[in-house]
Amino acid sequence: MKRHFTFVLAVLTSLWMWAGGLQPVSFDAQLMQGSLDMRLRLNMQRLGEEKYQPDHVFLTMQQSGDWPGDTEGRTILGLTLDAQALHSASPNLEEILRRLPSHLNERGYMGPVFPDIIHEQQLSGNGWMLRGLCEYYEWRGDSAVLSVIRTMARNLFLPWKGHYATYPVRPEDRKQNVGAASGETVGQIGRWQLSSDVGCLFIGMDGLIHAYAVTHDEELRPVIDELVECFLGIDLLAIKAQTHATLTALRGLMRYAAITGERRLVDEAAARFRLYTEYGMTENFANYNWFRRYDTWTEPCAIVDSYLLAVQLWQQTRDVAYLEWAEQIYFNALCHGQRRNGGFGTDTCPGKGSASASLKVSIPEAHWCCTMRGAEGLSNAARYSMFQSGDTLFFPFYRPATFMATVGKHRVEVSEQTKYPFDGTVQLALYMPKACRLTLCFPHYSWMQDVELTLNGKPVEAVERGGFLMLSRRFRQVDHVGVSFRLADRELPLLNAENALPGHSRRFLHGPLLMGRRTGSDVLEPVWHLMDASVWEPGDDGLRILFPATE
Repeated sequence: MKRHFTFVLAVLTSLWMWAGGLQPVSFDAQLMQGSLDMRLRLNMQRLGEEKYQPDHVFLTMQQSGDWPGDTEGRTILGLTLDAQALHSASPNLEEILRRLPSHLNERGYMGPVFPDIIHEQQLSGNGWMLRGLCEYYEWRGDSAVLSVIRTMARNLFLPWKGHYATYPVRPEDRKQNVGAASGETVGQIGRWQLSSDVGCLFIGMDGLIHAYAVTHDEELRPVIDELVECFLGIDLLAIKAQTHATLTALRGLMRYAAITGERRLVDEAAARFRLYTEYGMTENFANYNWFRRYDTWTEPCAIVDSYLLAVQLWQQTRDVAYLEWAEQIYFNALCHGQRRNGGFGTDTCPGKGSASASLKVSIPEAHWCCTMRGAEGLSNAARYSMFQSGDTLFFPFYRPATFMATVGKHRVEVSEQTKYPFDGTVQLALYMPKACRLTLCFPHYSWMQDVELTLNGKPVEAVERGGFLMLSRRFRQVDHVGVSFRLADRELPLLNAENALPGHSRRFLHGPLLMGRRTGSDVLEPVWHLMDASVWEPGDDGLRILFPATE
């Protein structure tokens, strides 16, 4: 009991010190409206369909394509998070969890027991199983689920302690330019059965770190440390690591940094995020499936990871540049990838590699992975809409919603209404049982001009700090705060010079929205869409997003 208390105290202390107590609103304290609410509901509806039902979600090794636990884990994760964000019952989730033990092997994890082989994709797939179960346990506190987590983490990962340092990380050890959208096993080196999703071992690391956070099992820590040091020693560009695996690993580093208090891990994550924006991010803020493989496709799983990571880096560093990355990722990559059925699909990567200046559909729906991970992106877009630190409330993203916050002994309700990013007007109504001192913080992004704050319809002065306008005062029981601004039209250079299409060097944005042009049209329109039925079939002309310097 004493060790458990010490562990929890260390986690809470490090979170408070590192982020100044800055934490996102809980799911229980937010109710989304508008397009994000619609996206969540359609995704939940999709995850309730036949493929994700208890009779069909559990796959054999062959059916999974050698990814044991991957589909099942991502499904549990998606259902758990959608349900919390929507404050609703999750279709089939309880029944899937009831049946789960019968699908585990004698060692308590998914897939066969390999006595002499370290199966990279098995560690990765079970990493998603651990993530899903951990999210569910943090939500429901189910002791039976905690027992499954503990057994799975111990019996799958601990036996290979001391071997993780031998993971093949030299470029000559990995097959180049192979792999489909779903990934596949591509050969064996020593004990390692390797994947075309180079680095997917570290998806398992992310799941193991989450398991450590909920079980407090100190025997896991040396294994995590070994995995972390192995990952940090990889030349991601030389090995052409999969960007999804890399970004998932970086999220794991951020979680482990919060547990251990190691600032070094945040710095390491920040350095690799910069590398990603230079060599792994597409011109619409999505991802190339592998570093420096520009003839590939995007993957919403990686897009979700990049969004979450950018927000978490802001939370730890307070550098508003990370929020600008997150905002542009959300609107131009994540939203573009969501399809009419609520699932998520892959897109092309405009540039030299695809010999095209247009953003097009690659695969209508990646139902085996991205549809489930999309739930994690959307649910956290809701949770990240308000952060709190003591009596200070941050609204890093303008989203229509209702929030609840406890400030001292006061319960504060905030109703936010806006049509951003299509309009530069935001209205907040504050309700509280008695007058209360608060500081409200609103982002002043680089694409916002002529910003004005009002209190009950009258202009009011605000202090700007760290990219936020801060309004601090004693608010009345009912007050109305307005934020108005002009959304600037922007012309930006390309993100990636290596993949620049000859003669094309510009992108156009309106506020955070990347703009494109259809064939035969002179009108620019956003790549953002609300599950447009036309964004489905590969081969469509799509939207041209890269433009010549003189056009």
